[in-house]
Amino acid sequence: MGFAVRRVNVNRIKDVISRLAIESNIFLRKDVLRALKKAYLNERKVRAKKILKILIENAKVAADEGLAICQDTGMATVFLEIGQEVRLVGGDLEEAINDGIRQGYKKGCLRKSVVYDPLLRVNTKDNAPAVIHIKIVRGSKIKVAVSPKGFGSENKGVTKMFNPTESMKKIEEFIIGTVKAAGPDACPPFIIGIGMGGTLDKACVLAKQALLRSIEKRNPRRHIAKLEEILLKKINGLNIGPMGLGGKATCLGLNIETYPTHIAGLPVCVSISCHATRTATAVI
Repeated sequence: MGFAVRRVNVNRIKDVISRLAIESNIFLRKDVLRALKKAYLNERKVRAKKILKILIENAKVAADEGLAICQDTGMATVFLEIGQEVRLVGGDLEEAINDGIRQGYKKGCLRKSVVYDPLLRVNTKDNAPAVIHIKIVRGSKIKVAVSPKGFGSENKGVTKMFNPTESMKKIEEFIIGTVKAAGPDACPPFIIGIGMGGTLDKACVLAKQALLRSIEKRNPRRHIAKLEEILLKKINGLNIGPMGLGGKATCLGLNIETYPTHIAGLPVCVSISCHATRTATAVI
């Protein structure tokens, strides 16, 4: 039994990515903004409360004026979920994605921070290329997510390969220690994504995917959801606070994504994201 193939021109994907690159840098995610407002109401330290108020006002000014939330407009990661009933036409997909980033960063007057070579450090002057992750799924739609992440927080991410016999206590200590080491340098209050399982590289992708999920939604697996709650409470007990100056709000949200792994391993990746955790999504 056959099925209808839906043709999608890659130029349409390019235009969507261009739009999302701008939107993600200008409009703070609603779940993050709600969390900032809640943290402001719950905070008792005067200095921490003042900082949270500034962050909330900054988000409003950015949205009202069409300006970037942060001067570091990040290196863009693009996640694509492509339905297996889609046929892409009109050109090269990777080229279209990167053209979308180029177009969006130019049109949005966003800072270009990508260098062509990690050692020679020559700026590409268009913030391309993006880091691209593609997944084939059922159906005839394409889901696009653009996540520009600044490197103040990106630089603080850590991956560790645990033995499968390692205690939960040691894994928690690693995660909490990673956040503690980041301190003020990663611009708290944080959003934290954690990837567990797979291989070394898969755990890193899982951690980035965890940052895409709303911080108002728990992992559907009960024991993982419980771990999210435990870690969030312990991290907020560190008293790092907004901008590292003390307070209740060290972490606004913590998400964990998992994947099957080998009997001999337990990869864990911690991806720390700043208060300006930026994501924009669309379905084609």
